Amino acid sequence: MRGPKPSYPITLTDAEAKELEQLAHAHTTPQALALRARIILLAHTHPEQSNQQLASAVGTTDRTVRKWRGRWVKTHQLADAPRSGALRRFSPQVRVQVTAIACSLPKQEHVPLSRWSRAELARRVAQDPTLPRISASTVGRWLKAERLRPWRYYCWQHIHDPVSFLQRARPVLRAYGQAQALLRQGTWLVSLDEKTSIQAREGEQPPRPSRPGKPMLHEARYHRRGARHLFAGLSVADGKVYGMCRQRKCFVDFQAFIQQEIIPEALRRRMHTVIFILDNGTTHASKQLERWLKAQEHACNGRLHFQVHWLPPNASWLDQIEIWFSLLQRKHLQPNHFLSADALEASLGQYIAYYNQTAKPINWTYTVEKLEQKLEARIDAICAEIAPVS
Repeated sequence: MRGPKPSYPITLTDAEAKELEQLAHAHTTPQALALRARIILLAHTHPEQSNQQLASAVGTTDRTVRKWRGRWVKTHQLADAPRSGALRRFSPQVRVQVTAIACSLPKQEHVPLSRWSRAELARRVAQDPTLPRISASTVGRWLKAERLRPWRYYCWQHIHDPVSFLQRARPVLRAYGQAQALLRQGTWLVSLDEKTSIQAREGEQPPRPSRPGKPMLHEARYHRRGARHLFAGLSVADGKVYGMCRQRKCFVDFQAFIQQEIIPEALRRRMHTVIFILDNGTTHASKQLERWLKAQEHACNGRLHFQVHWLPPNASWLDQIEIWFSLLQRKHLQPNHFLSADALEASLGQYIAYYNQTAKPINWTYTVEKLEQKLEARIDAICAEIAPVS
């Protein structure tokens, strides 16, 4: 045997040998770790071989073999030893103070901003005589470690009266879930609303199509050519959309839309009941609408009956037509280039016809149960407050 006898004899248990075999042969094992595993396995299976022989067998140096044999005997691990690294420049207390500032609103720190950025946080820290100067990149690393992004924001709405909200939202959500079954029974569920003040903007230069390596080009300067208000209805059961453009957004325009678009389509579909999903906008004139719908029932000789499910206040997110308005904005109105308001109106009609060729019902997953679960704790708290004291 060449060389001195190894100082660290290796004896493995069956479990250790199996684990090292897996590390040595797995394709996902880092090469450095696989090398160490092979060293320990060879030292176990060939205890008579010297470090030089083992090094030659695995393609490394005897110094490396000696190092990992000794590390295994002492720790039974193949991981690198922890490194000390550079000394900390900032104490944990300083980091906590910077994180606290990031978790506050800028105005609470007397800074006239709406949101923090890394640079603004570093500037705010520099103004505090009790804190050292810290770079924006260091602040960014700390915030990333804490999963803080104070420059982002999310809009939300607070439900002030959860009991009333649930009472008005429950029939709407149930109707969404039953829309296709209702349609087969002769009841048509339609979500109605209007997209107001759609601007017709004519660019000084027409749009240019995309080219290899370049996006579509759109002129930033434009001339205003008027506006239109789009009244639209979404058939919840099949996703088809019906729309009409008007120059105003009054109750009479909403009436015209129902008379000219919705009622004829309901009769063509041979429906006996139409249920409208409506928000509380002034255009819908809730005090007058139901009386006017009664008059329309008489005008149809009783062939159609109308019902209205009014959405809770500030609950447009429960109105399915708003999802379609978002599609309209992203797919047709951006970028905006129309030569006139009439051209805009014609283009909207063309888009609706194009959309209806492949229309599908919206995959609505927000159920009554989810809403009740969300509001359950707040409703219980309100009931506890108003309960009589025995």
